[in-house]
Amino acid sequence: MITSIVLGRPEIGHALDALWRGAFGSRYAIFSATLVRAVPLTLTGLAVAVAFRAGVLNIGAEGQFLAGAAAAVATGALVAALKWGPLAQHWVALPGALIAGSILGAAWAGIAAWLRRRFGVLEVISTIMLNFVALDAVAYLVRGPLQEPLRIYPQTAALSPGMHLPMLIPGTRLHLGFAFALVAAGVAWYVLRATAGGFRLRASGANPFAAASAGGIDVARATTRAFLASGALAGLAGAVEVTGVTYALYENISPGYGYTAIAVALLANLRPLGVIAAGILFGALEAGAAAMQRDAGVPSVVASVIEAAVILGVLLAQQTRAWKRR
Repeated sequence: MITSIVLGRPEIGHALDALWRGAFGSRYAIFSATLVRAVPLTLTGLAVAVAFRAGVLNIGAEGQFLAGAAAAVATGALVAALKWGPLAQHWVALPGALIAGSILGAAWAGIAAWLRRRFGVLEVISTIMLNFVALDAVAYLVRGPLQEPLRIYPQTAALSPGMHLPMLIPGTRLHLGFAFALVAAGVAWYVLRATAGGFRLRASGANPFAAASAGGIDVARATTRAFLASGALAGLAGAVEVTGVTYALYENISPGYGYTAIAVALLANLRPLGVIAAGILFGALEAGAAAMQRDAGVPSVVASVIEAAVILGVLLAQQTRAWKRR
């Protein structure tokens, strides 16, 4: 087959079968692979969708994700130093870590928001640059102040069991973060659809000049709030990842969730409830790609090609509908 010749790999049917089995072929594949990978994609996808709906091109979800993860692990290190008991860790420190992650994620986005409002710096540029700053900051932390006690590995010490998110389904890796993602999507949908603040945000994104002149909306304030909310969601995603999956911070903890989130948000047409479905789809592709590489010998980067093709198809369909309306 042509595909086999191009890839230099086994039959395409075998590869697709491995992709399906890795994503949905078993209880473990669904609840311990696909849905677990969907959690950070959904939360960061929501972050991008909220920002884009306000006309803010936040390309920095990756950096905000890393900032949130670092804040959560730093909270865990402080708790370990204070020697809190399991109950205090679970009921006080764990929520504190999630809140700290959201706050630092919002603060990281706030840097770009301030640069935009004060100096007119394009957020596309500032958020991309901040991604690299966050990446280097994490590298410094895991090789310096937060490195594990033996100083052997470039990572932090593991979080105490009391600071692990509970599992939603016994015997799987699906943690409480999945519920957080669903609730966050529901809240974002309600705020955008049924509140005055959501209307101001949507109006500012649709036409900032009309929103300011005809609607009397403070566009700068609305977009800044959207920027901060976006950063908080991405920061929460990072905090959830370290408290629910990795239990430690290390370099390359994110395989690019913040960048894939842009595709997730676009596929969902920037609709919060659609982000859930898009996040699960991309989570399935990533989980299936790992199985496809393992079982069929097809490189996992093929999933990125599929993701790109899906996005291009969706954008083409949207543009075609727009042309037909004219």
